[in-house]
Formats: sequence, C-alpha cells, structure tokens
Amino acid sequence: MRSSRAALPTFAGILLAARCHCSQSKCSQSTFKAVLDSIPGTSINYIAEVPLNGSFGDAATNIPFPHNATGLPELCAASFNTKTPGDTSYNFGVFLPSQWNGRFLATGNGGLGGGINWIDMGIFSQYGFASMSTDTGHSSAATDGKWGLHQPEKLINWGYRAMHGSATATKEIVRSYYAEDIEFSYYASCSTGGRQGLREIQLHPDTFDGVVVGAPAWWTTHLQTWTVKQGLTNLPANSSHHVPSALFGAIADEMVRQCDAQDGVPDGIISDPDGCNFDFNRLLCSPGHKTACLTPSQIDTAERLYRNYLDTDQALVFPGMSLGASAAALSAQPSTLGVDFLRYWVFNDSSWDYTTFKYEDVLMAEKVNPGGATADDFDLSPFQSRGGKLIHYHGLADDLIPAGSSRHFYDQVYRTLVPKGIKVDEFYRFFFVPGMQHCMGSTVAPWYIGGGSQSVTGASHSVPGFMDPQHDVILAIMAWVESGKAPDKMIATKFRNDSALAGVESQRPLCTYPKQPRYLGHGGVNEASSWECIEINTTRMDQNSSANIITKLTGESELNSSFTTNIVS
Repeated sequence: MRSSRAALPTFAGILLAARCHCSQSKCSQSTFKAVLDSIPGTSINYIAEVPLNGSFGDAATNIPFPHNATGLPELCAASFNTKTPGDTSYNFGVFLPSQWNGRFLATGNGGLGGGINWIDMGIFSQYGFASMSTDTGHSSAATDGKWGLHQPEKLINWGYRAMHGSATATKEIVRSYYAEDIEFSYYASCSTGGRQGLREIQLHPDTFDGVVVGAPAWWTTHLQTWTVKQGLTNLPANSSHHVPSALFGAIADEMVRQCDAQDGVPDGIISDPDGCNFDFNRLLCSPGHKTACLTPSQIDTAERLYRNYLDTDQALVFPGMSLGASAAALSAQPSTLGVDFLRYWVFNDSSWDYTTFKYEDVLMAEKVNPGGATADDFDLSPFQSRGGKLIHYHGLADDLIPAGSSRHFYDQVYRTLVPKGIKVDEFYRFFFVPGMQHCMGSTVAPWYIGGGSQSVTGASHSVPGFMDPQHDVILAIMAWVESGKAPDKMIATKFRNDSALAGVESQRPLCTYPKQPRYLGHGGVNEASSWECIEINTTRMDQNSSANIITKLTGESELNSSFTTNIVS
C-alpha cells in the first residue's frame, strides 16, 4: 500500500476527482497497444470515447446485465480479451474517466452468470475511479450453469482466474493510460461478486487495499447444495406437507408480529432474528381460525425451511434462513443455481436427477470444488499484515443467501486470527442490515449505503444529500484505508419509493457485529440519532418492557424508564 501523493482535504472532495485528464484524444487503439505487449495473451476488443452524460454497454448481448450504464462522466471505454488454457478466454471492460481520482476499483458478477458489469462500473466511475469488470469467461444468465459441463478451465476462470487476471491487467492499463501510478486499489461487489472479492484477497492479498463485500456467496459447495436441499423440503407439491406460496406471506407476517419489537420499535423490521424465540405453533390451524394458517405437517415443513442444515454428526452444513426472510423463492422447487451446479459442474452429467439428492452429494461437491471457487481460507493475516481493510455486510431478510452464512464466515476468520494475536476489528468490520433483502431493497427498512449492485432512482452514485463515509460504504472504505478512520457504524437510508428525488423516509445505524441497534426511547424513530449500537447478552427484553415500548409509540402510556436489556458496552 502506498501513501497518497494527492490526498484530498475531505472525502467529499474525492467525488470531485483529484486530477484532470480532460482530453480524450488518447482514447484510441494505438494508446493501448504498447502496454498490451507486457500483458501476455491479451488483445483489444474495442475502444470507444464516451461524452459527458453519455451511455455505454453491450445490452443487446449482455445476458445478466441487459442495460447500459447511463449518465456517465466523460470517459474512455475499452474491452479486452485474455486467452487462458484449454482454448478458453475471458473478457474484461474498463472505464477510464477524464476526471480521474487516482484510484482503481474493480467490481464483480452475480450467480453463475457471465457478463461485464458495465452498470456498476458506471456508478463507480462517477466517483472518479478507473473501474473494471470481467465476464469471467462466458456468457450466461445468473441462474444458468449449463456452460460449465465438461469445462474445467472455464470453471477456473469463473472461480478466480478471470478476476485476478483482469484486475492485474487493468492496473497496468490504468498506469499506462494516465502515465501515473495508482494511489489506492479497491473492490466492491455483492453476492457472487462478494465471493470474488474474498477469494481474491485470500489468493492474492496484495491486489486490493480496501474491499467491500455484500452477501458473499463464499461457501460455494455448501450454498448450492443447500439450495437443492431447500427446494426439495417443500416437495412434492401435491403432498400434505407442502406449503403453497400463498401462505408464505402469513408466515412472514407472524415472524414480524412475534419478533419485531425486540429492538424497541414495532416498525416491521426484525433487527435480531437470532434473539427471537419464535413459536411456529402460533400459525397452526384451529377450529374457527379465520385467517391464513398451517396444518401440523405444514408447520413441520416451515420449521425445516428455517432450520440449519446439519450433517449426520449434527455439524453445520449450511445456515438456515433468518426469521423475517421469505423462504418462498427457494422452496417452490430446487433452483437451477443448485441443480446446475451439481448436474453440470460436480457430476458432469446432464441427466443427473435432483430428486436423488443426498448428503453424500455435499461431500462430492466439496471434493470437486468446481473452479476452486469456494472462499474458505479463513487466514486473512497476509491481507491484514499489508494493511488491507475489509468491510462486509449482509441483509438479514436475504431470501437467496441466508445471512447466517456471513456470520459463519466472520466467526471462522475471528477464530483463526485471534489465537495469532491479531485484532480482527482493526482490519475487518462486519455489519448486518436489518430488513434488507439480497444485496439491496426493502419495503420498510433503511438499506441503501451505495454498495455494489445497489441503486436508487435519481442517484448517479453515492447517497444524495449524505455523501460522506458514515452513509456511503465506498467512502467509508476509502476513509479507513487512506485516513485510518474505521467505521464504528454505518447509517443506512431508505428513500421514499426508493427514489432519491422523493426524499428520505428513514435512516438507521448499522452496527458492527456483534452490536445491535436499539431505540433510545425518545426522538423520531425514523432518525438515526434516535438509535444506538449496543452489545447485548443472552438475556432479552421481557414482555413487559416490549409492551411499554409499544404503548409509548401508540401514545397509550409512558415508557418504563428501565429496560431489562443488559447493556454490556
């Protein structure tokens, strides 16, 4: 890591860019040919000048990213191809803004898909970053894994090789194009993109100075096999134990009813699903029951959908869904995310029948580990020792990758590094985002922090009105890397109708794990200043305290001045 030669006085200033390269005359093939001589196997696909407020992408052919980046700053767009073993290759795209901030940022992909993520690249170019994304060597939808059948080299490209090669090559291209060194290098992405970022710092700890990962699909061999297990739990559809999709809304409503008020505010947001002693029996049908309800066998299914997947020795295979996350999407039938993974990548057998799934298939997936994609090297000390910083977040209402998988990753890193004398929070901060779904979105909860795959109407980048490290996770990682200011908390924003043009609906602090948000008991509940982050032991708020809070908010009585919640710090 290098100290900044062009440090700016404020992080708001970074948004305005550190230096100007206002001429695009060098955005031509001749500019890049010389540097490509030093990057083996890499050639130019195309080069294009993009004017201010222009758009760019390959929407007509980009299956997972069928929209172009729009409203761009003036920049040079380029695409390159790199040959890899087994007659394979990968492509990567680069945005080189005229107003460059002296920094490089790479972003990632989603699911099993392959396509250059021009959209997120465009968002990050608005900060002034030279940005990059790779298609990982194939073209497919996020849920389509058929391309991996008998293609071990393509799987390696997807697993880690394309990201590392693209990032390394892009750094050389950036240095050559601007005729300056890169001050700092960053990474930001979510889901599979989160996995790519973690895998890169495990294999090559010197690639990035700061990394932001959301809901990372890091445990590939267990996540995708859990996905098949999850889908089979609610089959067959004509069985007595099947829970029809129409009932999942009732299940979610009951979870909110029982678990919502634990943070001090009944607002439809479950802040601590693990601390809720949820009773599925409240959903049981009984004589005269007039609302949606479940039979005893359906209750059994619902419990299994939210239960941890354990092996025959009761060891964890994969965490279950969090209370408050909807199990509807992955329990209608096994998702192709899991089926294609096993069928085409693990067994290389297009006739494999997912109804035969058993625990031994998990063991086979571990043995094969397609593409070496699983990011389970928990010893991050090489990344830590060179000064790298990691911000990791996960929505508690994630209905695609259970939030518990991120907690498990954090716990394993913690248990690996603390015995070595490493203080984990000095380089790694983990945040749960209550109410947020997969990577982004919530109907009720503040969720927007400007992370990878996040966008709201009316925002070209960052958090309009709150362009600072406390509200914007990109500025937060920069502040940590470049100024040593670690994020003790983040503030998430919920815009009305998810439009920055409509104004702020609510804001709330996101707490560094294991701290949790708690309402102070006074002030507007939609204001971040009315909340604090505290550590809580296993003794939870009793029913009387919960009732006092509820009546306070409904105006029926005063809040009891004493909470039974035990505050440790």
